[in-house]
Amino acid sequence: MAASVSAAAKASAAFAHKELAAAAPAPAQHRAGSGRRSNPCRVRAVASPARAPRAPASTGSVKSAMTMTEKILARASERAGLEPGENVWVDVDVLMTHDVCGPGTIGIFKKEFGEDAKVWDREKVVIIPDHYIFTSDERANRNVDILRDFCMEQNINYFYDIKDLSNFKANPDYKGVCHVALAQEGHCRPGEVLLGTDSHTCNAGAFGQFATGIGNTDAGFVLGTGKALLKVPPTIRFVLDGEMPPYLLAKDLILQIIGEISVSGATYKSMEFVGSTVESLNMEERMTLCNMVIEAGGKNGVVPADETTFKYLEGKTSVDYEPVYSDAQARFFSDYRFDVSKLEPVVAKPHSPDNRVLARECKDVKIDRVYIGSCTGGKTEDFLAAAKVFLASGKKVKVPTFLVPATQKVWMDLYSLPVPGSGGKTCSQIFEEAGCDTPASPSCGACLGGPRDTYARMNEPMELPGQDGTQGGADLSGIPVHGGCLGPDGLRHRPQGLPHVTTLKPQSS
Repeated sequence: MAASVSAAAKASAAFAHKELAAAAPAPAQHRAGSGRRSNPCRVRAVASPARAPRAPASTGSVKSAMTMTEKILARASERAGLEPGENVWVDVDVLMTHDVCGPGTIGIFKKEFGEDAKVWDREKVVIIPDHYIFTSDERANRNVDILRDFCMEQNINYFYDIKDLSNFKANPDYKGVCHVALAQEGHCRPGEVLLGTDSHTCNAGAFGQFATGIGNTDAGFVLGTGKALLKVPPTIRFVLDGEMPPYLLAKDLILQIIGEISVSGATYKSMEFVGSTVESLNMEERMTLCNMVIEAGGKNGVVPADETTFKYLEGKTSVDYEPVYSDAQARFFSDYRFDVSKLEPVVAKPHSPDNRVLARECKDVKIDRVYIGSCTGGKTEDFLAAAKVFLASGKKVKVPTFLVPATQKVWMDLYSLPVPGSGGKTCSQIFEEAGCDTPASPSCGACLGGPRDTYARMNEPMELPGQDGTQGGADLSGIPVHGGCLGPDGLRHRPQGLPHVTTLKPQSS
């Protein structure tokens, strides 16, 4: 399934080097794009020193053993070997931005490279409106207009536009949440470097690639050059073994990990997930693992590509890719080992992802609203799990329950895929019988707040009398909860390591 890097990719890399070569005193013909502003001092400051061509680290001899992340960055920087802490210029394979950060990124690009400048490679820029979409807010709508104008001007191929806000299905190009759409549309590939103007860009690490979020300024520079300056992160390895119980999801696994190491436990580190449990996960569940590494401070998360990865990518991309894997002798900052067969469903209580408790310890906590959605919890697998809970309960919901599919494909799955064990019922039928809200238009919804008319956003303090006269509605007793935030209960603590978790000390240098 794996293939060598395509000739087009090599040509693109050569073009990027030609762009930067214009920084040093050189003949005029080496300057690309007459519309780009002439400012030799500015460009010279960011150009990497010229170096002789080298074979990629994955195909030639290496100086020392490397982790997956180190190998990917070595290949992208044309280095034979890298070590944590090194700063390197890397060639970017995909740059993604959306309606919140896109206008700012475009503004910086035009300011620094010129009003008439062209992006470094229009085939490698992916622009996905998804955050503040279904709203009457003029400024939010203006942001999408800015993206549309820029994509027309630059002839960007991968712009997932939306024009008719009254009916998302009337917009075949519109997808929804960028991180899930990137995967579904074939922009995530093993061994590549994917950068995006969103902290949860690390979601794409599920495909065995380096993926991380960057700011608008860095993204503006990438638009013009196709390069980014990155510091090589050390890698923490998480070994998850054991048969995964049917009442667990990947969200339980990553909340368990974050609760163990804290929200700063992986600050500027790569989090590599391996083990028999990880190998058994489908791609959506692997995405959940990598999506939330940012909640532990991680630079990126990564899962080794395997047959599950290759099968998912079949028919989604025509671009050649070459996966890489950590060497057996690679040095890791630390190792964490989990026996997944002994884990229980967990919950992140207010007001931090590492405020982890067992779900059964929250059985007396009353909840006022339920929201199922977002880039982490709005995939098909997440809704199937929720539908199974409702199906097993056979009861009506007692509080407002909002459903926001991540993408158009997920929305369609809710109305077409039968839920296992339901006798042929779909998620939408089960949700309707349970009294949930009708699945909303695919977007980030209320996850990031947004304008006041954003679906499921709560704009005023809310008081709901419970069945027993107390504030709050539903009782969690007897209902398995797959992660999420509950409360508030005024508590803030992090449980100590559980018996089945083994933490190994960092290796000495």
